[in-house]
Amino acid sequence: MPDTSASPARRPSTATISLVAAGILAAASAGVALYRSSAGNGKEGAAHGTVTPDQPVATVAQKIAELEARLKIDPDKPADWRMLGWAYFETGNLARSADAYRRAAELEPNNAENWSSLGEALQSASTEVSPEAANAFERALKLDPEDPRTRYFINVQKDLKGQHEAAIAGWIDLLRDTPPGAPWEADLRRTIQQVAAAQKIDVASRMPPPSTGSTATAAIPGPTPQQMAAASSLPPSEQDQMVRGMVDGLASRLRANPKDADGWIRLMRARMVLGENDAARDALRSSLAAFQGDKATSDRLREAARTLGVPSGD
Repeated sequence: MPDTSASPARRPSTATISLVAAGILAAASAGVALYRSSAGNGKEGAAHGTVTPDQPVATVAQKIAELEARLKIDPDKPADWRMLGWAYFETGNLARSADAYRRAAELEPNNAENWSSLGEALQSASTEVSPEAANAFERALKLDPEDPRTRYFINVQKDLKGQHEAAIAGWIDLLRDTPPGAPWEADLRRTIQQVAAAQKIDVASRMPPPSTGSTATAAIPGPTPQQMAAASSLPPSEQDQMVRGMVDGLASRLRANPKDADGWIRLMRARMVLGENDAARDALRSSLAAFQGDKATSDRLREAARTLGVPSGD
């Protein structure tokens, strides 16, 4: 693997860190992926709380320990509580994730992100509508009526209550308001189609057309507010370490389990964001080798690479 150490002149910016972190660690809305995994199984009341972290648990656990130690010294930093809530979410500890987001909401009650994140953690842990989550989403909606996570989960709750048509209508409204090429667009579209199919609701004429280029790169998330805030709160040396650790961790996971097209796309994106074009090309070559004989997946990988500007891996 090429040397990925950053010199002071090539130190990743906060925006770069946010993009890399988001691409490796989490979808723009974890709830979209969670609901997608359960919505297509045809079972009423399917669990919405299956969390599978992209980052090795040990890496996230280390971040949890660091954040907890920092919060013992200074417990009044809402950005750290948000990051801790996200980290617990990644490891599947939804109860402690909710606790951290509650504390963030106490410290910053006028921040919609705190309430929508709390609602996501609570609702993801339940197969029924969580009243506390509903209250959190109501608070978030008053603060930011356009928050995509809040709008998404309010309609998850409608679907759980059997209000399938209303849920689908709400998701379609969210899809219409989604910026072209937004990282959650494809997942949201699949959620609508899967729930509509399960409930025998025709949505073909109501769906806005997909954005150009959204198909191949649908697995490439954008930065969440938590990741932006967490990255900006870290000292430069920790920012460097955070980025390199995430990229190296993803590369290591893909070497061990190469049959992960979404993971390869995330790695290519991270390398390109960091300016590591040769490493991105190597990732493309490795991904194509892993899916040799699988034309559909290989074509998707090549299309994603073209979208990202990765040098040819053929």
